[in-house]
Amino acid sequence: MSMKFFQMAVVAIIVMSSMAGRCEAAEDEINCITCHRTVTAGHVTDWESSTHAEMGVDCSVCHGTDHQTEKDAGLARLPDESVCGECHTDQFEQFKKGKHSHGWNSMNAMNVTHLEPDALMEGGRGCGGCHNMGIKSESERQELKKKGYRYQNNSCDECHTRHTFAKSEAQDPRACQQCHMGYDHPQWEMWSSAKHGTRWFTKDSGNLPETATAPTCQTCHLPNGTHTNRTAWGFFGVRLPLPGDKQWADDRTIILKALGILNPKTGEPTKRLDVVKALDMARLTEEDWQNERNKMIQTCSQCHSKTYAETQLKQGDEMMKKADRLMAKAILIVAALYEDGIIQKPAEYEFAYPDFFYFMRTGGKSMDTMSHIDQVLFEMYMKHRMRTYQGCFHVNPDYAYWYGWAMMTKDLGEIEELANLLRKTHEGKK
Repeated sequence: MSMKFFQMAVVAIIVMSSMAGRCEAAEDEINCITCHRTVTAGHVTDWESSTHAEMGVDCSVCHGTDHQTEKDAGLARLPDESVCGECHTDQFEQFKKGKHSHGWNSMNAMNVTHLEPDALMEGGRGCGGCHNMGIKSESERQELKKKGYRYQNNSCDECHTRHTFAKSEAQDPRACQQCHMGYDHPQWEMWSSAKHGTRWFTKDSGNLPETATAPTCQTCHLPNGTHTNRTAWGFFGVRLPLPGDKQWADDRTIILKALGILNPKTGEPTKRLDVVKALDMARLTEEDWQNERNKMIQTCSQCHSKTYAETQLKQGDEMMKKADRLMAKAILIVAALYEDGIIQKPAEYEFAYPDFFYFMRTGGKSMDTMSHIDQVLFEMYMKHRMRTYQGCFHVNPDYAYWYGWAMMTKDLGEIEELANLLRKTHEGKK
């Protein structure tokens, strides 16, 4: 136990002693517990089962002492990550270096975020439900509070849910399921239906011995309990520098243009590259990429041979190269429609070019002039390309092929057909 944690525990015990006189239900129970047994019974039950309770870390340590009655509930402090970090210093410092700490700002860096309903973003019923995980500035917290969103303060309780805050919960792969699933990043589905997940579920049901290897999400991405999570390819599946393979370099350049990171006309970096750098969205040097790749090889080598691990990861890279070839073809088809004036540039777009940062809002702010072919293109990138390479890296054959590569080829065919139809329609109007 760290000295800071010990000091906080001592403070908690002193506070508990000083408040004992206010208790009506029992002499050794603080006022918070007496009241909240009725108001939020689940919170009390969870806290009583926690290590915090065992250590004497009570409500006041995290929530302060200003709130004492039902009339001043708004005075209760809702702790952010820094409050957790007062005791859990190492974990907080590790967290700040990983991509989870950028979740909130990454969401707000997307142009589409500011076009969608607040309830889905700040309110947490859409992207914000997962991207709440991320360190916010004080001004951002105050703005959220003004809008009535006062509960999205802490990233730690995304994995260690309140008020148990159990380490065992955060180490269970099911803790990752709420966010890492679905449309654009079905890692849960990939892992749970691949051999790694199958072995974990089999072991969990008692049909494999305790000594059997059964890798979880945390085994590979948060090894040895670290809170720093990063990957070699990053969420967008792009990186710099460009590869020596000329075709792949050209294809990846086209994808970077559709991400708005490179100017479609000049190929020069845009201001979005600064955002990508600041939020660590991609590996931007060979050294950084290789460092993350080496970490993964080291993790894989705990069960497999190093040669096997290197071969499997390289196959994933090769599949990404092939996926990028299809992706670049599709982007160029749609880009040509913009260049020829067949698709009109939405007012919010910086360039007359597909822009993946707008997601399905392919008309920008307007819901009346959305481009369907752009939507097919975005789905090809964000859904099917993701599944192609992530399915390979998670060793899931069905996701890599049927949900990934096969759907990319279908998307390309649909885009070609739609483009021909749009051109004929455009010619007919002349």
